[in-house]
Amino acid sequence: MTYTKIPNLTRCDWVPPNDKIYTHYHDKEWGRPIKCEKELFSKLIQEGQQAGLSWSTVLHKRQNLLLAYDNFDPDILSGYDNSDYERLMTDPKIIRSKLKVNAAVFNAKIFIHMRDKEKINFSDYLWGFIDYKPIQNNWYGSGDIPSHNSLSVSIAADLKKRGFKFVGPVIIYAFMQAVGMINDHTLGCFANEVCKDLS
Repeated sequence: MTYTKIPNLTRCDWVPPNDKIYTHYHDKEWGRPIKCEKELFSKLIQEGQQAGLSWSTVLHKRQNLLLAYDNFDPDILSGYDNSDYERLMTDPKIIRSKLKVNAAVFNAKIFIHMRDKEKINFSDYLWGFIDYKPIQNNWYGSGDIPSHNSLSVSIAADLKKRGFKFVGPVIIYAFMQAVGMINDHTLGCFANEVCKDLS
């Protein structure tokens, strides 16, 4: 992937100034509303990879993770067998965690059950928590942004009740930020207005 940097723009203060991958993620992805249910599932699993690590670690391994996990496509993931487990656990280019591998496959099976047995669209399920309209926050700096809120606690509790793993309130808040359910680009960041226009 080619990472393009948009020069001379004011960004959120958490963006490392000389990290092209991080800057591209902020400028082109973070906070943009995603409605595709498979993309949402993929993002949820990506956020779960962060548990115990920095997002920078996940982001710099993300292309390898997507390749190794078939883009976190739940239809493929749900059919992973022992050979896939062995392949993932011996791949030095990704995050090798038995718990995270198991969670990705287990969560995919729950996604399939919700879709095929309960007739629940994963996108409608998630966006329904906020009446399908992104929450627009007005933070001055990254220090103002919480790590979780009452909404992420509620969504995490419902996901856990359904059996999902690696979906605590902090992970879910980060997920909501990433997929545009919450616009947490700070005031003054060029992407704050961009995301408002996309909502």
